[in-house]
Amino acid sequence: MGNQGQLHVSGELTTVLERIDALGGVLDERADAAEESGRLPEDTARALFATGIVRAELPLSLGGYEFAPRQLIEAAERVSYHDAAAGWTAIALQMMTGTTAAYLGGEATAELFPDVSNGKHALLSGHGTRPGRAVPVEGGYRVSGQWQFASGMAHATHVHSAILVEGTDELRVLTMPKSQVSLDGNWDVLGLRATHSIDYHCTDTYVPHEYTYVATTDTPRNGGALYRLGLVNMSAIGHTGWTLGVGRRLLDEMKRVAAARTGSRGAAVDTSQFHAEYAAAEAGLRAARAWANEVWRDIELALDRGELTSTEQDTLIRLVLNHTTSTVSGVGRTVHRWAGSAAIRRGPIDRFLRDLGTGAQHITSSPVVLQNCGRWLSGARPDARWSFLDLV
Repeated sequence: MGNQGQLHVSGELTTVLERIDALGGVLDERADAAEESGRLPEDTARALFATGIVRAELPLSLGGYEFAPRQLIEAAERVSYHDAAAGWTAIALQMMTGTTAAYLGGEATAELFPDVSNGKHALLSGHGTRPGRAVPVEGGYRVSGQWQFASGMAHATHVHSAILVEGTDELRVLTMPKSQVSLDGNWDVLGLRATHSIDYHCTDTYVPHEYTYVATTDTPRNGGALYRLGLVNMSAIGHTGWTLGVGRRLLDEMKRVAAARTGSRGAAVDTSQFHAEYAAAEAGLRAARAWANEVWRDIELALDRGELTSTEQDTLIRLVLNHTTSTVSGVGRTVHRWAGSAAIRRGPIDRFLRDLGTGAQHITSSPVVLQNCGRWLSGARPDARWSFLDLV
């Protein structure tokens, strides 16, 4: 069993951030080529993983760094600042690999994570909603299903998927080798093109029971207090960091455009209106970042005391992500309005705006989640509890 006590705060954060920054120029330079191929170049992906970005969410007991939530947010923010698609790929693989390592046990863990400290471990991609069907058989399940949006699948060795057990309606998450599913190769979108977020399916595939776990678990088999957050809260960590990194990059790019155009004839960036709107966007982004830090600081304190998150904390995790996404979407609109031709020609602003538009559509930031947050916070559903993204 994982450690139920104090939250681990890693001493490796600074080193990981330095490695990410050292790779940042490469991520930026290769972003257009990655879009064309629909995935990160393999050597770029390997260099990204070598920074420790995936190891950051792997259990300390298995050789991982096991970052605390705010450390994970900062790492995701830093990668995403350099390239939104690389950041999205990283947070997807990081979260699914990290939670699999935490919630599986025994022989499955030994097979998938034999030597984490030397980079010898599985990488998981997949999808945790719209579950497939699992028919119980001796020793495991026969699984069939169609899943969507497997970000980073090009780099994965194994697949993470939700399944609904026939006869009990128990929701579980499976791990299977990528070779056991068919990849549909249908990722043709406007933004996040380089994330290879394809659909996939399988039919009547056998999965041993020990390679599955209950989807709602908050009890890790490996690792410490971090993994008591559960799948959805762990997912919110990466998405919060991703959104903050994209927002910061867009404002910094806008500042560079303004510096280049200031003093030229009829420059819109010389107007008081631009200055006011830039200041408002800056204030919004900094306020969103500060609130995210506040929410996650309080959750870290609870985890450090050995507690599970409360319903209010679960609500605020979802609300702060929704608010951050909405705020950064507003930042994007401001940048689009004032960047002029830089917002429509190929370049960082165009790419980050398209990636933001696609990333903001993620289910964790949906209007329905915001409505559910309001139902609980307003007192309309005081006895309700969160089950994934629904109040029950």
